[in-house]
Amino acid sequence: MVGLQQVIKSFGLALVGTMHPRMLWLSLRPFLIVSILWGCLIWLTWTPALAMLSEFLTNSVFTNWIQEGLIWAGFENARAWIAPLFFVMLIIPLITISLLVLIAFSTVPAIVNIVIRQTPYQDLECKRGGGLLGSLIYTLWSALICLALVMLTLPVWWIPPLVAVLPPLLWGWLTMRLMSYDVLAKHASVDERTQLLEKYRWPLLWMGIISGMLGAVPTFFWATSALALVLFPIVSFVALWIYSLIFVFAALWFSHFLLDALKDLRQEELDKALTVHSRVVDMELPYHG
Repeated sequence: MVGLQQVIKSFGLALVGTMHPRMLWLSLRPFLIVSILWGCLIWLTWTPALAMLSEFLTNSVFTNWIQEGLIWAGFENARAWIAPLFFVMLIIPLITISLLVLIAFSTVPAIVNIVIRQTPYQDLECKRGGGLLGSLIYTLWSALICLALVMLTLPVWWIPPLVAVLPPLLWGWLTMRLMSYDVLAKHASVDERTQLLEKYRWPLLWMGIISGMLGAVPTFFWATSALALVLFPIVSFVALWIYSLIFVFAALWFSHFLLDALKDLRQEELDKALTVHSRVVDMELPYHG
């Protein structure tokens, strides 16, 4: 598999780097911002949102069967907790996507600036193949696609095997897209970024999926535990910080992998240029046989 050694090497570097106090702070900053914003929004909308959702679940022919099925299965109090559970299921993807977008847009450049100062990458030239506006457009477009996929697949998240499969795939795809663009935005040209994303498409996707699987642990707990509903404010804050820490780890992982790949790509291009130049010189030299 292309890049497997680099994947493992960069994974180890990212794992060690995540424990650095500065990286822990970088995981706390977006966590605090998102927690405050979503905490205020949930606090303001919790009661009316539950009332609207409960009425919809009761009256809609598409969802009424869920309550009836739960009551038939012996969950007599299903009507009391089905609306809060649906609300949590709806809000989790929105919170996760907003956190990932914030980290990709604001935290990844800071992480890249830290990584680039390390000895192996100090000589990398900045070719600025992506700018602030390009990053913003790319981030928002990717987030909208992911949100649409989440909304389309959300009904089947209730099926036990899929709740552990779909979130990693969706978060993995979004993580791969956002991290790859933002890590290379400053130091790679557009052509170099295209070459790297084409050459390492599958390793990058697997890196994103693994990151998504790590992030699916709190998602699985939120979606399957009644305790998560009872202690929703506390559980949500803890899970959100875990998300943030995992995304910072993913940013470090992608940074080490892609910057190392960019260095190798430029070295290969330099070797090719020197080889061609050497052949041209040899052809131009007179032959004195």
